Amino acid sequence: MKTNFILLLLVISTFVTSCQKDTSLDKKGRVKVTILYPNSDGKTFDMDYYATKHMPMVADLMGDALKGLHIDTGISGRTPNDPIPYLAIGYLYFDSLEAYQEAFAPVAEKIVTDIPNYTNTQPVIQISEIVQ
Repeated sequence: MKTNFILLLLVISTFVTSCQKDTSLDKKGRVKVTILYPNSDGKTFDMDYYATKHMPMVADLMGDALKGLHIDTGISGRTPNDPIPYLAIGYLYFDSLEAYQEAFAPVAEKIVTDIPNYTNTQPVIQISEIVQ
């Protein structure tokens, strides 16, 4: 099991690195779309599917408008005994809000209909501008 987890982390790391078209993802003024997957009783999340199928599909559909992405998996709450508040968090980076909206609108249905393939929780989306 530990070997499978390490292999999954290696796959995720390799995928994220390959999707990063711009090495300064967190630069001031860039738009970051944060997708949070809340945790609660009975909620599940298939990180393998998310990292190896869903996010590569999103990257492909978004094309050059997507400057890169990151994926986090929850491992602890505020203290080691607290449950994780989020099962996973995805980040998508764009040069502007308009670039995100133009890339997302035509493919939104395809992206959203894939969600039940990896989770039974409703994602929460926040769109932010990077300040610092």
